[in-house]
Amino acid sequence: MNELLLVTAGQVILSAQDAVVPGGGVLVTPEGTVGEVGPAAEMGARFPHAARLDFPTSTVLPGLINAHVHLAFDASTDPVAALRRGDPDGLRATIATHARELLDAGVTTLRDLGDRDGLVAELRDDITSSATVGPRILSSLAPLTSVGGHCWFLGGEVGDDAAIRAMVARHAERGADLIKVMAGGGRMTPSAAPVWESQFTRGQLEVVVAAAREVGLRVAAHAHGADTMAICTQAGVDTIEHASWLSGPTVEPRCYDPRDDVAELIANAGISVCPTRARNWRNWPPSAGLEDHLARLAWMAGHGITVIAGTDAGVGAGLFDDLVDLLGLYEAAGWSRPEVLAMATTVAAAALGCADRIGRLRPGFAADLLVVAGDPLADLRALREVRCVLTGGRPHYPSPVGQIR
Repeated sequence: MNELLLVTAGQVILSAQDAVVPGGGVLVTPEGTVGEVGPAAEMGARFPHAARLDFPTSTVLPGLINAHVHLAFDASTDPVAALRRGDPDGLRATIATHARELLDAGVTTLRDLGDRDGLVAELRDDITSSATVGPRILSSLAPLTSVGGHCWFLGGEVGDDAAIRAMVARHAERGADLIKVMAGGGRMTPSAAPVWESQFTRGQLEVVVAAAREVGLRVAAHAHGADTMAICTQAGVDTIEHASWLSGPTVEPRCYDPRDDVAELIANAGISVCPTRARNWRNWPPSAGLEDHLARLAWMAGHGITVIAGTDAGVGAGLFDDLVDLLGLYEAAGWSRPEVLAMATTVAAAALGCADRIGRLRPGFAADLLVVAGDPLADLRALREVRCVLTGGRPHYPSPVGQIR
């Protein structure tokens, strides 16, 4: 970007909590930030020499945030095998393809929570330097895990407090945007702790958090079990991933334990939760427990827990263009459309520590814009009709529907 750009549309949504600007325009600076937002006619008169992108029947809104993805995983039934046999160049191609799929779907910021060999961070740096086009990436590098623990094959095994501190320091030196810790077990690593059990003690998790704070990083904790969620909260993590509320074997019937005391701890601590069970939810068979799942989501909302949007894309047939499907699940659970939109914009930005630069269209914020046909505040499915995406002011077209004039 080296010139002013004016993006106009039938309406501009400044944020999920703000009023809509009908016939609005967003002025993008040469530095890739939002300069002004206001009526398109007025801004066009004031900035007649600005390049323009006009979408008179569309909506402009802040770009979406997917808070939990795995770019290096191939969204197959066995992503671990594909990852472990993949050569670096092949994995680079997989990562880049998935990042482009997310961008095509309107995601302008993602949080990758399972890098291997720093390849996701490598793409992040290429995007930041404008060497390639893609969404803004926050990378945790390899997640910390116990020896032989969940996702040990990503290279983040730590055996004691000293190893935890050393790994966090090494991640910070290599440019990690946050620290991910596998506080509990997971389904992809059956040889490790069961999914509902903890892999670390509360004291060890406190060491993770303290070490991360020393280098200015936030902590995301993988936790399916209610007990694990409790010690993560007591240790002071920033987000809890999955939050399945399990207390026993995951074969049917699953043993769910939505504990009021833990929910109150999470809410009072201001920790954001990123549930990820949503894939193809409209077609779940009765045995999958959709109604119970919706009830648990509503129960979390009733306790005042902050929920953010993340799909776990890359794992277990989790595709990279299904964020809108997840948002529909939250609407079905009882959140209003503005509240759901906030989960993938302003609320997510705050949870990721980026509320001062992304998530809303405000002067000085990154010019991360999404242009869609229709009105997502009237029907969330409008978010699937992507016309243009801007990241840092750089336009990207999933299909040839617009041009700068």
